Amino acid sequence: MTAKIISGTEVAKEIRAELTERVSKLKSRGVTPGLVMIRVGEDPGSISYVSGKEKAADEIGVWSETIVLPGNASEKELISRVKEMNKAEHVDGILVQLPLPKHVDGNKVLNLIDPVKDVDGFHPVNVGKMLIGDPYFMPCTPHGAVELMIRSGNAPDGKHVVICGRSNIVGKPLMAMLVQKNKRANATVTVVHTGTKNMAEITRQADILVAAMGSPEVIKADMVKEGAVVIDVGVNRVGWKPSKADPNKQVPDLRGDVEFETVKEKASAITPVPGGVGPMTITMLMANTVVAAERRAERTRK
Repeated sequence: MTAKIISGTEVAKEIRAELTERVSKLKSRGVTPGLVMIRVGEDPGSISYVSGKEKAADEIGVWSETIVLPGNASEKELISRVKEMNKAEHVDGILVQLPLPKHVDGNKVLNLIDPVKDVDGFHPVNVGKMLIGDPYFMPCTPHGAVELMIRSGNAPDGKHVVICGRSNIVGKPLMAMLVQKNKRANATVTVVHTGTKNMAEITRQADILVAAMGSPEVIKADMVKEGAVVIDVGVNRVGWKPSKADPNKQVPDLRGDVEFETVKEKASAITPVPGGVGPMTITMLMANTVVAAERRAERTRK
């Protein structure tokens, strides 16, 4: 058996086409979705991530602006910008790009974002609403993973999903999403982590195995049940390799948390790295921004 490749690139393209139509309808009603991103410092990764988000916004017709603060900007200054954007009526979504400098309390800043503009889905109010099954915004990466399951024909309904990893960004919110009593979830969910004994015994029970541990190729073929669906959330840079387009050029060698070449021979379906969950994260950020704008349009109409 060779697994079917679940392409996040293709699914993201499909969703972005749907979002483009929704944005067009909003604009016909006089509402342009607006996203403001705040970046502090010149971290290369942050610059790259924000650039990708700007391109995605432009692609679907969302207005976006990036506020760049110097790396030595004070916490007070950053908080002031967040509060300013909270009050701005034309701004539907606010995103503070992480990581922040060590002298800034990231949780303090993120918790000041208005929950109705928290398109990352990390505000405690939004986390709480997600947990009780009444989500306002859902965190983008786990939400993207769920969309991949559903749109690839591997819905979690009635399945045993094993999540490897318990982070606040992926593992915990994904668990909260999948245990809900609705057709997009309704799974039996087990979470394993660094404190789990005999992890392989549990992962081999999974109908759907989600790897989100942040360790390159930690999930081996002997940890996967024959015919399981494998969703690899990890993106780990392990070095450099020649570019396929130009062998004289070096590009980052990215590996997932799953040993792809061996596991693909055992799984029924698998996401690649890159090109799997990654493209979905930015796409779900755009989806949250559009939802926020649609809610603004409804409030305005009332």
